[in-house]
Amino acid sequence: MKDHTALNRALLAFLGIVLLGGGLLVLAGGADIYRSWSLSPPTGWPLTTPQDVLVPSADQTNWAGGTWWWPTIIAALALLVLLALLWLLSQSPWKRARTMSASRASAESVTVSDKVLSDALAADLDLLPGTQRTRVHIHGAPTHPEARVDLALSPGGTPAQVLNDVDDAIERARRSADWSTLRTDIHLTVARHRPHRVE
Repeated sequence: MKDHTALNRALLAFLGIVLLGGGLLVLAGGADIYRSWSLSPPTGWPLTTPQDVLVPSADQTNWAGGTWWWPTIIAALALLVLLALLWLLSQSPWKRARTMSASRASAESVTVSDKVLSDALAADLDLLPGTQRTRVHIHGAPTHPEARVDLALSPGGTPAQVLNDVDDAIERARRSADWSTLRTDIHLTVARHRPHRVE
């Protein structure tokens, strides 16, 4: 997953650079910067003055008049949208699964979703004294997992003791999943309670 993420970032950076460069070249031609600043446009670049167009009017008329033109354009745009949608869905964190070893001595492995791991850790944290409500979200690359813990202290809970217990529970989860690290962000709140009436 780390390589997959690095590839995604590299592709996005490459596409961003290409789009930015093309946009700057089009802007330079449309604003007549080449002539105003006495600059030489890139060799073969067709848009060097505000009057230039990428596709000449004669070619536009010939292509638009052909029976293949509009179906080809629509199919190409639909394919582009579909590929972008598939790429977006492949990045969805809620569909990410992690492969864990069944044991250190075994070559067998099991695939578990982030939601199952999050629910298991949340159930463990809910049993801690001094806690009232816990939400856990595990995310990140399978080789570098991260956990966000939103934990509500009960009215009598002691933050220092609860944090120690949470550290122990997270360490148990890390060992159970056979992870080398489990970076965790813990957010503590105090659960609301009704004031007691004194008579």
